[in-house]
Amino acid sequence: MKVLLNYAPTPRQLAFHRSCEDEVLYGGAAGGGKSCAVVMDALLRCLRHPGTVAYLFRRTYRELEDTLIAEAMRRIPRRLYRYSASAHEMLLLNGSRLRFRHCQQDADRFQYQGAEIHWLYIDELTHFSQTVYDFLKSRLRASTSLGIRPLVRCTSNPGGVGHGWVKARFIDPGPPDTVMVERIRSEDIEGRRTLRYIPARVQDNPYLSQGYRLELAAKPPALRDALLYGRWDAFEGQVFTEWRDDPDGYATGRNSHVVSPFEVPRSWRRFRSFDFGYARPFSVGWWALSPDGVLYRYREWYGCTGTPNVGLRLTPTAIAQGIAQAERAHESGLHITGYADPSIWDGSRGENIAEQMQREGVYFLPAENARLPGLMQVHRRLAFDQNGFSSVRVFSTCRDSIRTLPALCYDPRQCEDVDTAAEDHIYDEWRYLMMAHPLPEAEKPRRPRIYSPLE
Repeated sequence: MKVLLNYAPTPRQLAFHRSCEDEVLYGGAAGGGKSCAVVMDALLRCLRHPGTVAYLFRRTYRELEDTLIAEAMRRIPRRLYRYSASAHEMLLLNGSRLRFRHCQQDADRFQYQGAEIHWLYIDELTHFSQTVYDFLKSRLRASTSLGIRPLVRCTSNPGGVGHGWVKARFIDPGPPDTVMVERIRSEDIEGRRTLRYIPARVQDNPYLSQGYRLELAAKPPALRDALLYGRWDAFEGQVFTEWRDDPDGYATGRNSHVVSPFEVPRSWRRFRSFDFGYARPFSVGWWALSPDGVLYRYREWYGCTGTPNVGLRLTPTAIAQGIAQAERAHESGLHITGYADPSIWDGSRGENIAEQMQREGVYFLPAENARLPGLMQVHRRLAFDQNGFSSVRVFSTCRDSIRTLPALCYDPRQCEDVDTAAEDHIYDEWRYLMMAHPLPEAEKPRRPRIYSPLE
């Protein structure tokens, strides 16, 4: 049976279809033909391998109906499938299936506990948490009789609650279109997985009108850079749009918050900020205050497994021992003032966290935990003056601050605050310290008073 498909892929879509890596992220900008590529890739794989099942995910069913399902109905010839609207499923003539699914909340992932997924497709990956992504990948399996290797194919624009971990997994490790290798080792298994990021922009899609491109170009700068150019360091909803990481400024600190490490003078005042976490990461930051009032974050310890937002599960005692050991090695003889979230003094469930850490010789003062004033203090510190210098700078060795701070988004329910569902642990201890050493609001220039003889 011969069927003519109404589909002529763009060069970027073709690269997506020909990819053979274990995990692929496609897109980065609006208008690259992401939803179309997902639907057609799932169809082609299912037609090529009879009896296989592709799961196509969006965050909500409404999004599915408006995008992937609508695209499938428009593109796939009607005689190839039978569609069940109640099951959101296409049964193809060769016995393969396209299942359209959602995962709106993290807990919804357990609906797929027993699923056997051969081809996993996730449209707009940054709308999902890494918890959901990792769980769905664990459902990838296939009988050897099928003769296939299950794969993951995703698309996304920058921005969203998952921006940070998606960027860390697919964007940061290497240049676009580069095959990246992830080594996997456990007690009895050793292997590797391959990953790749395939960028696509509206300029790569000849089927879209010039009017659409002009509409993207007219957006506010951060949204324009994300949607038109696919830049992962600028996106809609980004909290710290002033953040700059410019290697040209590493030596001087001009127009860059990131600077090259240097030996901090022993005469500078030292501080330590701390945010406790167990299942989620804890964060410890060491700071120095220069005579001209600039805070330098010169070292940090982020209690993360390497998987974004997953904690090391260390006890308060173990964390305190690590802090004490680091300070004996690097700050011997120096006085360090510590600030921490007031919740570590909560003794309602027995000995509190602060007391456990004090036994190891690590002490903190309760920080001011007001969220919005703390956010404003971070903004004031990050602001550049007329000469291009900010009041807070970060050593380039503090990689987790550099990774997580610019990736933070606003809370969709509390639009003035940072989304607490994101990886905000380092940010929290930043604001603890900055509330202890606040900067006043910049004075507004006074308008010259004009003399009036009538006054």
